[in-house]
Amino acid sequence: MSLLRSLVLAFLMIVVTPVFALAGMASYPLPPHLRYRIITRWTDIVMWGVKWITGIRYEVRGRENMPAEASVILCKHQSAWETMALQHIFPPVAFVLKKELLRVPFFGWGLARMPIVSIDRKAGIGALEQVVRQGRTLLAQGFWVVVFPEGTRVAPGHTKRYKGGGAQLAAKTGVQVVPVAHNAGEFWPRNAFVKRPGLITVSIGPPIDANGLNAEEINRRAEAWIEAEMRRISPHRYSDAQGIAGSAA
Repeated sequence: MSLLRSLVLAFLMIVVTPVFALAGMASYPLPPHLRYRIITRWTDIVMWGVKWITGIRYEVRGRENMPAEASVILCKHQSAWETMALQHIFPPVAFVLKKELLRVPFFGWGLARMPIVSIDRKAGIGALEQVVRQGRTLLAQGFWVVVFPEGTRVAPGHTKRYKGGGAQLAAKTGVQVVPVAHNAGEFWPRNAFVKRPGLITVSIGPPIDANGLNAEEINRRAEAWIEAEMRRISPHRYSDAQGIAGSAA
């Protein structure tokens, strides 16, 4: 049944993606926020399909932690699901992403018209400068900048080194950092076609005030909260989760 549901969802995405890609390309002369509203209707349709076709639902903990002003979001990255869900959970967002995605037919063409931070990951320190330069502009326009600090999708129970682009952006601009943990990979695994029904937990942590902190300390605090929260959300994935839970009790 999960395979059939996943096939139906894939068909839905194949049908709607070219339509919204063309709409996105046509919306180029419009202001950024209006373009965002037009193009993210694609997300509304696909998230409807995710809920009612595949049976994947979600709950959000910690909404009260969201600042009133545009901030930097440092989020765990496990699947494609959170790239859509964050657009529903937060005010208008702009993702930091690799520029190669913009060359994907239709999907990438529409994505290129979204407010994004497009980076060349081979540029080294230049990529960090791209994040700060483009991110500063988007924050000033009222977009929340989403950074996946591990840089790639990571399976539940695993962690990669947290990179400093998002933390550096916050340190340079003085905006707050919102850490986000979730377990989407339990139901929408990386590189897996079949999605399983279930309830995803998204947990929003207390914001980190970047004023007076360097990027290393911001990153350290965000990583500490996210990884500890992951052990509460998915304790079965971590051998040390009992110790984390015990120390928090």
